[in-house]
Amino acid sequence: MRAVQVKEYVKGPRDLAVTTIPDPTPSPDTYLIQIHAAATNFFDLLQIRGKYQYQPSLPWVSGAEFAGIVLSTPSSSANPKFKKGDRVFGSSQGSYATRICAKEESLMPVPSGWGFLEAAGLMVTAPTSYAAIVQRAGVKRGDYVLIHAAAGGVGLAAVQIAKACGAVVIATAGSERKREVATDFGADYTVDYNKEGWADEVKKLTPKGRGVDVVFDPVGMVNNSLKCTAWGGRIVIIGFTSGNIEKIAMNRVLLRNVSLIGMTWGSYSKEAPEKIPGVWEDLFRLMNEGKFKGTVYTDREFRGLDSVGEALGMLERRETWGKVVISVPQSTESKL
Repeated sequence: MRAVQVKEYVKGPRDLAVTTIPDPTPSPDTYLIQIHAAATNFFDLLQIRGKYQYQPSLPWVSGAEFAGIVLSTPSSSANPKFKKGDRVFGSSQGSYATRICAKEESLMPVPSGWGFLEAAGLMVTAPTSYAAIVQRAGVKRGDYVLIHAAAGGVGLAAVQIAKACGAVVIATAGSERKREVATDFGADYTVDYNKEGWADEVKKLTPKGRGVDVVFDPVGMVNNSLKCTAWGGRIVIIGFTSGNIEKIAMNRVLLRNVSLIGMTWGSYSKEAPEKIPGVWEDLFRLMNEGKFKGTVYTDREFRGLDSVGEALGMLERRETWGKVVISVPQSTESKL
């Protein structure tokens, strides 16, 4: 098969190359999937440099999210959830390739009416945003919700989920194009977080300038967000894409009676596996009701595994919005 294999850690995505390696051999408990689309993630950039918390033993195939067609089912299962030919999406190490092996719990059916490109980026962003907005922050109708980096993958998912809960969404983004995208996905207001005094601008958008009820933060902007969080508000910390792990002014947290809430979806499989089915049930319901749509970056196309380096480079430079997804043509199509 063709794959982006990492034999040694690289300086950056431009150093990645496509090579031919043997097809993966499924273990008794895994499916073999033919990949038709692969989604990028910021942690891919850390992993190829050897700086991520999870590093496979060299050599390994990069990428972690995909959508495709089941080629074979687990030999150990007499009644597998998916059958040969089913369209699935999921998450497993090695998605920048033409084939991949994955366990049943890491796969989901492609939603009705969705294509591979739209589905490939669902496995990480959608449940992360849902668990943060609904389960951790408890967003309800009428809440004012501030979503940082709202034009990113988790951001656009959060905008849609918060709107489905009946919230008023204030979206921050660093460019006019990204703010336009956030509006297209349902944000009521947009604010440039590169602009001095943006927190004051956010407060002015809330009733009597009281501040927002909930902050969704995948960037690392807690300290500044405290300036525009209402008394008794909640700040949900999703990550630190800015690269800065903040030291929080806890006296301000105390005086404002604010709750700081951590959320990492990856821990749910170990710590709260019973909650996972309900999250996906609600997400599929929102999709079927037309309240949640794919967040694929559409300003340009990435076709073929040869474009993985370019796609990751644009993601790293923050030149994209939504989920950057690469189409993966098969051997019967042009350009692997």
